Formats: sequence, C-alpha cells, structure tokens
Amino acid sequence: MRNPADVYDKIVYWSDEDNCFIGMCPELFYGGVHGDDAVEVFKELCEVVDEWFEIFKEDGKPLPEPKRAFLEVV
Repeated sequence: MRNPADVYDKIVYWSDEDNCFIGMCPELFYGGVHGDDAVEVFKELCEVVDEWFEIFKEDGKPLPEPKRAFLEVV
C-alpha cells in the first residue's frame, strides 16, 4: 500500500551557511531536519512528514494540497 505522504515534495539540499544538509517538505514545514549525510537526512525527513500527517489527523485538520513542484529525484 502506498504511503499518502509520498505525494508531497521532500527536498534535501546542502547549506553552505549551516554547513550541513537541510531537509524540508514545503507544503508542511521548512527546515527542521538537518545532518551530515543526505541519505540519513532524507530518511529522517520522511519520518517527520509521517509525524505531521498524524498531527493533522489528530487535530482534525485537512492536509494541504500537494503542489508537486519536483517530479524527478536526482
């Protein structure tokens, strides 16, 4: 079964200012996930997005519409 969170963009990028990788999901939150390894940051980002889904569900709030700005994983 597909995870509903999969339709949201998850972005991991290197920040020279912070000297680490930053992970974000623009529809749900900016920043907040960071580390030295891009793969580990992405894994943690996916976990945080799942947690946000639970928060929205518990609070009875509708999820934001996914924008799907990025269509390819590079």
